[in-house]
Amino acid sequence: MIEPRTTRPTVTVRDDPARRVFLAVLDDGTEAGGAYYRRRDGVVTFTHTEVSPEFEGQGVGSALAVGALGAVREAGERVVALCPFIKAYIDRHPEQQDLLVDPS
Repeated sequence: MIEPRTTRPTVTVRDDPARRVFLAVLDDGTEAGGAYYRRRDGVVTFTHTEVSPEFEGQGVGSALAVGALGAVREAGERVVALCPFIKAYIDRHPEQQDLLVDPS
């Protein structure tokens, strides 16, 4: 028996500064999750990340982390990872650790 192949949703990450969140947006416009932050003096402090339960385990959180950290890097900003999800993502991806204000 062949198992049906599950496809990962296509995720676009966009910054919504008014809401202070990087949003994971699916092709159909659904907001599948968000990485909430505070921004001050070139430092983005990630405080909380959430993915809607129906999209958990489908790579949305990782896509959100990649997009949010990429936007921070592109803006020349640094990161404080108070959010356990973002912290764990950075810990698993050494190429992102240079974004940390205090990598220890």
